[in-house]
Amino acid sequence: MAITAASRSRSMPDIGAGRSGWRPGFRRDAPSSFGPAQEQGRAADLVAERPSGTGASAAALVTGASPFNRWVIGVGGIVFAVLMAVSGRYGFHRDELYFLACAQHLQASYVDQPVLTPLLAWVSLKLAGVSLPGLRVWPALAAWATVVIAGLTAGEFGGGRRAQLLAAVATATMPVLLAADHLAGPTAFDVLAWAGLVLIVARIGRTGDTRWWMAGGLVAGLGLANKHSIGFFAVALFIGALLSGGRRLVLNRWFLVGAVIAAAFTIPDIWWQAQHQWATIAMTRALNQHNGGLGNIGNWVIGQLLMTALALVWVWVAGVRFLWRSGRPLWRALALAYGLLFVYLALTTGAKIYYLAGAYIYLLAAGAVAIDGWLAARRGRMRDLMVATAISTAVALPLVLPVLPAADIGWTYKVNQELAESMGWPQLVRTVRTVWTSLPPSQRASAVIFTADYGEAGAINELGRQMGLPTAVSGHNTYWWWGPGNPRATTVVAVAPGPVDVTGYGAYLRQFFTNVRMAATLSNPYGIHNQEWDGHVYVCTGPHYPWPQLWPRLRHYD
Repeated sequence: MAITAASRSRSMPDIGAGRSGWRPGFRRDAPSSFGPAQEQGRAADLVAERPSGTGASAAALVTGASPFNRWVIGVGGIVFAVLMAVSGRYGFHRDELYFLACAQHLQASYVDQPVLTPLLAWVSLKLAGVSLPGLRVWPALAAWATVVIAGLTAGEFGGGRRAQLLAAVATATMPVLLAADHLAGPTAFDVLAWAGLVLIVARIGRTGDTRWWMAGGLVAGLGLANKHSIGFFAVALFIGALLSGGRRLVLNRWFLVGAVIAAAFTIPDIWWQAQHQWATIAMTRALNQHNGGLGNIGNWVIGQLLMTALALVWVWVAGVRFLWRSGRPLWRALALAYGLLFVYLALTTGAKIYYLAGAYIYLLAAGAVAIDGWLAARRGRMRDLMVATAISTAVALPLVLPVLPAADIGWTYKVNQELAESMGWPQLVRTVRTVWTSLPPSQRASAVIFTADYGEAGAINELGRQMGLPTAVSGHNTYWWWGPGNPRATTVVAVAPGPVDVTGYGAYLRQFFTNVRMAATLSNPYGIHNQEWDGHVYVCTGPHYPWPQLWPRLRHYD
């Protein structure tokens, strides 16, 4: 409603034109970081790179980045403080329980992601034990850094103090940033890596100094050690640079050195994948079959409008226009990369709307620069935009952060399932313990706990360690590679989620066991119908084959 009202009271600014000769990205008072001769030669090279008719008038040649606005650091600090303040609410997310399990099995890579997130979880375990704030401090720090980089990127695009602050606030209020950086997982660090790489690309695009590709390779390499998606972003940037006339900026020795540095970070991952039947590729194919296709394109398009505060959607749209009309090959490549990935991801993973989240950091930064003159032209425009942003953010907060009482979030599940999936794990563990201890000691000696997904196994192993439960096993993703547990098992206590996630699990188990008895039903004290709600714990006996022989048939990647 706030953005609708705002849009009625003002027209879209004419980005690329301005009062008194103002042009986005141009600062007459900014000093150059090069000597006169170097500057002249470098500028000539950049002008030579520009294709004709590309809208070069949209941004004049920027001879230096704007001075940094230190208020940006404060904005990032506020985000960090908010995320830490709510870090202990509700409980662990199923993915976080899995990452803690991965931290207990440190290895070169995993089915679902490379090693960085499990490595940080391992550090958290060593420093703070099994602790929500201890685990979630990493994504909170990533959020702080992402906000600061957004301000720096606006400065590289030529934005002054106001533009940098707007870029920081716009990033800090992104629903996707708050949701992703509330939880410990690869997405928080992936968004940070995208932002860091773009900061370097923006600087190369401004200065023409291709030696910065070495730093770009380091950032991309760290990103690849966390998640593979930044590799697709790098490829899209490379294609965009070629298409926008920036061949000399990417076809050089420094770019090659940067590429080699980035590739070096992937060696442990590739080695592990080669030893494990290229499991990530198999998982990706399975996920694409479920999340991709034409049926999810509408969901993808709508989802992109929810990545930022609704009041700021037009700002990132202005950012796309600013980059495209900049006349700078690498800046135009950023706009092209966004377009290429928008189409590719819409077709392959449309249900995962957050996969392009990292791009909106630089689009908001560019948009903040683009509208800076328009904001300055009339008193009150910045204030009105901030009010609309605050209203948009306040509406989104219950959907992305645990600010409501746990029992009151059921209505949010259709929009964002992640908060609800943080509930009920202690109750699940206690239910499994009740079933386990009900078995005679002689039966428990030849029994194993098996779960349908890694979240259930992670909860039992991380939260149930003090309850005397044995290590649970699972056929889900990397858990399968850790083995079947007790090789002499003839009784399996199986845990399965509810109908939101799985139906007919009892019938599935009867393919492998003569006797399958439902022993308990899962719930949570808040009445939240999440994936585990109305799931079951089964006691299975009479295996058709020895347990180790059944194990290969229980693997699933999703």
